[in-house]
Amino acid sequence: MASRPTNNALKKGNPLTKKEFRLENEYLYNRSGPVRWIISHMLRYPLFPLVTIVAAILNNLAYSYIQVFIGQGFDLIASSGWRTAELLAIALGVIGSAIGQGVTGLLRNYSIEFVAQRVERDARDELYVSLLGKSQTFHGRQRIGDIMARATNDVHMLNLMFSPGLMLITDSLMAAVVPIILISRLQLRLLLVPCIFLTLLTITVADYNRRLKPVSVAQREQFGTMNTGLAEAIAGIEVVKANVQERHEWEKFTQNARLFREYFVQQGEIQARYLPMLMFSLCWAGAFLHAILLWQAGSLTLGQVVTFMGLMGTLRFPTFISIFSFNLVQLGIASAERILELINTETELDENPAGVARPIRGEVVFENVSFSYNGKPVLKNISFAARPGETIAIVGQTGSGKSTLTWLINCIFDVDSGRVLVDGVDVRDWNLESLRSQISTIEQDVFLFSRTVAENIAFGCANASREAIERAAREAQAHEFITSFSDGYDTEVGERGVTLSGGQRQRIAIARAFLTNPRILILDDSTSAIDSATEDQIQRAMRRISRQRTTFLITHRLSQIRWADRILVLRRGELVDQGTHEELMERCPDYRRIFARYD
Repeated sequence: MASRPTNNALKKGNPLTKKEFRLENEYLYNRSGPVRWIISHMLRYPLFPLVTIVAAILNNLAYSYIQVFIGQGFDLIASSGWRTAELLAIALGVIGSAIGQGVTGLLRNYSIEFVAQRVERDARDELYVSLLGKSQTFHGRQRIGDIMARATNDVHMLNLMFSPGLMLITDSLMAAVVPIILISRLQLRLLLVPCIFLTLLTITVADYNRRLKPVSVAQREQFGTMNTGLAEAIAGIEVVKANVQERHEWEKFTQNARLFREYFVQQGEIQARYLPMLMFSLCWAGAFLHAILLWQAGSLTLGQVVTFMGLMGTLRFPTFISIFSFNLVQLGIASAERILELINTETELDENPAGVARPIRGEVVFENVSFSYNGKPVLKNISFAARPGETIAIVGQTGSGKSTLTWLINCIFDVDSGRVLVDGVDVRDWNLESLRSQISTIEQDVFLFSRTVAENIAFGCANASREAIERAAREAQAHEFITSFSDGYDTEVGERGVTLSGGQRQRIAIARAFLTNPRILILDDSTSAIDSATEDQIQRAMRRISRQRTTFLITHRLSQIRWADRILVLRRGELVDQGTHEELMERCPDYRRIFARYD
């Protein structure tokens, strides 16, 4: 029997962290913080960041040397007896530097764009795999719109953070370092004003980022809230229209959108009070004054003054570009934090790849099982046994825990205490994929994907032939209405199957269960939307296949309850009695009340 990971092994980023699904050879990123996580994504492609930095250095070196050549040209024409060939050589130097700047700029942009696109792709893949591996408890607490906002907009912000965000920051950093080095080669005394400026730039940019960060975080959070409201309104459009709540939903969305806009206004106000540009203007004037004084003193030539002012002018780029490049980085970090919040959320169950993996016979045993959801007790001390091939009906008032009981069999939820055994093995010690692949559930609220009818039936059995799909559809009494469509089995169904009636959706789900041929079959009011004549035909098919598998049946149809081998009676999460229909009618008042209500 496979051992479960210890708590020490279940740390963030550890390969043994609990998941219900994981990819083989999954790349392990550093998830201890948003910045480290981003860096670990970037370092997956170490050559390209290195190329970006080298190209940025060469790019700014080429641009700065244009200023040097221009200064040399001024010194040349200011001297007597200069020759045209000398001026032509300087002009060729300018042209060569411009060409070098263009080539290295192209290389820099390509490298960082490659990293940006790969990081976005990898982050989206990582988030999607993580979501697939989360438990039902986790997904039950989430807002779909907010998850979609994180999986789309937040992930894309990582792309923008690299390109143009980090690219501009890297380029602007080199645009500050390279000119300073060249200025020091002209005259060390010329470093006075540039150093003062860099000090003021560091202070003012740090203050700018400090004020901008909370606004950037609030922007991302509000976008998720706005997207959640929109997704819920569209998904529940039938309810909205039926209750004439279009105006209410519009006002709610408008309020969220207005708040989202206000965060942008706050961002604009912070950017409008951007002090580094003012600091640059003052220092540029101070640098010019300082250079002129040194020229008057004979310490500099006119060409060196021109070169110095040209190099000083290059500092305008890092000053100006930081007004939005740092904002992109702040938004990227805020987005990474929101993504990591989902990825790092621990799930209750583990895929247990080393667990038991073998064909199921169908024996199911509950041993003193208790379960609560969000702190509210749902099941209390449940014990029973189902032998292979038995049909067990589960009855009880609404909210008595019938569906929850079946969810514990295929380990959708984990018990609080007690054990659920399948073929004598605790479900937590099974390989989760092996366990769930042999259990099929058909619920009243059937979910269909935006795919063809054939693909929906074959979901869970991807290699099924068309003949097998049609055979399952015939057994589920779905073949006739499917072939009435113009495209037959190739008909595309709308999202969640909205283009089909409730009965049609249920019959497709039943066909899906027939096709997968499970060892344990769970039917949760699966024929509630089907007329009696069609139900009788489906029931005959179900009885035929249920002889070969263990079946759990939740229904209010007496015709189905009667043919169960055993009936479990639940009341407020407790198993009050179990037995055949006749036995329960004699001794169980709860069952008689339920039976009278159904009758």
